[in-house]
Amino acid sequence: MRESHHRDLKPRVQTDFQSELKQDSLAFAILGAATAAVQVQQGTALPQALAAVFANNDAIPQARGAIQDIAYRAMRQLALSEILIGLMAPKAPDPLVQSLLSIALPLMHPADGSAAPYEAFTVVDQAVTAAGSHPDTARAKNMVNALLRRFLREKEELLDEALQQPEAQYNYPQWWIDSVITAYPKNWEQVLAAGNKAPPLTLRVNTRRTSLKDYLERLAGQGIEATQVGEFAVRLAKPVPVHQIPGFDQGDVSVQDAGAQLAAPLLDVQAGMRVLDACAAPGGKTCHILELADVNLTALDADPKRLQRVQENLDRLQLQATLQPAEAQADAWWDGQPFDRILADVPCTASGIVRRHPDIRWLRRKSDTRQLATLSSQILDNLWKMLAPNGKLLFVTCSLWPQESEAQAAAFAVRNRATRLDAPGQLLPLGGAGQDHDGLFYALFQKDA
Repeated sequence: MRESHHRDLKPRVQTDFQSELKQDSLAFAILGAATAAVQVQQGTALPQALAAVFANNDAIPQARGAIQDIAYRAMRQLALSEILIGLMAPKAPDPLVQSLLSIALPLMHPADGSAAPYEAFTVVDQAVTAAGSHPDTARAKNMVNALLRRFLREKEELLDEALQQPEAQYNYPQWWIDSVITAYPKNWEQVLAAGNKAPPLTLRVNTRRTSLKDYLERLAGQGIEATQVGEFAVRLAKPVPVHQIPGFDQGDVSVQDAGAQLAAPLLDVQAGMRVLDACAAPGGKTCHILELADVNLTALDADPKRLQRVQENLDRLQLQATLQPAEAQADAWWDGQPFDRILADVPCTASGIVRRHPDIRWLRRKSDTRQLATLSSQILDNLWKMLAPNGKLLFVTCSLWPQESEAQAAAFAVRNRATRLDAPGQLLPLGGAGQDHDGLFYALFQKDA
């Protein structure tokens, strides 16, 4: 990637600058998205960067939606944009200028072949307006105008040249592309392509409150097209704002990926069991377990703030659990009473959920895989000693890398003499009708009495 893609960016960007642009303008949305994107290039996750932009500008809901949509589009084709900028600019622009250009280009040419959301000349005009409104980009206003207009004039030639490079063609760092090819030589292009698409909106029906059949009829009655895609899973044909989903606020359904909905049933929980959900936040799997059986559940997470999200989900669904802020590789919090079931959704590179979090590919480094796998092995070994005889532990990651999934599971079984039971193993995000889910890995173990 260009030098400007490094985290130690110079000069320092004024990310807390408050724009005076009208919030209902495309220029405001472009500048907001560019400000968030430059923070991603400096190492901040996109949701946190967006939250900072929203708060700093006191953004209205309409503006928040536009900024978020534009920023996510840009992350899904950042490599193509940066390579195009490199072809057109004699030297790398300053960070926020580079970011603004990488926000504007996907609006003029969506790499997924979809229709452009705005007229190209409107994007140019509004990008130039955005540049002129910020002290870090005002001097480059003419350059922004010149580069974007050049792209319009020479679009085919520039794209042909840029797409000679794999990073631009697939929109991932080269190490990521190489890793997917090595791990999945038959499916690698499908896996990469699926990660560049916006994910579907999939719901988990709370069968304590309603049946899938009744809920599908309820959706149909309100003109919302949906399909059953799992035992508890319903996929909407078109996304709907979460609070407009019928029954969401009442706890009839939750938003959860179809692949992630496999976790709770695999645990085979029964009423009265002691259950531990380690690394529980934001609580989707926690709540699903409690929807399936009346168990004594402890939700563990290292981040007390993230546990607040778990509590919010529990409250909406009218469920109860014990929330425990602590690290899963430690045991000072444990009362010594063994658990009948343990869900270990361990830290990983999150390479399997890149379609939901397209910034992950730019935040991760190849070395992260080994470091996170080491932490995960410590967590698994620590949790195993908390499992009761004949108890079951479900190991889950949202990773595509075998070092974090199958290799980890195999090594864990050997170290702990754990009996491995049937489980799906690696689920690949291939994007087909029956495989339109995240990339997840499942391994189920039983402790012999």
